[in-house]
Amino acid sequence: MVEAIRGRFGGGAMGEATSVRSAAVRVVTATETYPGSVHEAERVWYDTGLWPRFIDGLDSVEEVTPNWPGVGAEVRWQSGPAGRGRVVERVVAYELLDGQELEVQDDSIRGRQRVSFTPENGNVIVELTLRYTLRGRSPLMALVDVLFIRRAMTTSLRATLHRFGAELEAARSGDVG
Repeated sequence: MVEAIRGRFGGGAMGEATSVRSAAVRVVTATETYPGSVHEAERVWYDTGLWPRFIDGLDSVEEVTPNWPGVGAEVRWQSGPAGRGRVVERVVAYELLDGQELEVQDDSIRGRQRVSFTPENGNVIVELTLRYTLRGRSPLMALVDVLFIRRAMTTSLRATLHRFGAELEAARSGDVG
């Protein structure tokens, strides 16, 4: 069950205070709690072979550098025909049993995406946050973002976590393959 879904304006790097000047940075977040451990959740999340099953809009993973999921590693993937096109993700922070932060870019956005894993009473809380700016810088794009893009991004994060939960459950029951 989704515990929290938030779409809001944010600013700066992760954890920095918001300022009026940084209002162009948008933030969307989805959080979900699953039975299991952080280790189990990480094992599924970082398995790029499983990504087409749970990453919303991902059609195929094209390239994964050998040091994945460590700092400096990159994943390049392609969306379906109506999606984001080619997406490049580069790891900028990674801590085992905590989470990972990526620089993300495609034809429409550039930003930072963070996944975090928090243990809680035999469960794992997974939070997925995307801080992004639009590549198009017209006043119309800001309106399109408020009316359509931010909602679509939030829906995408929710869908990813929903499908991730199914993959995590399959892994926990031994049905991944």
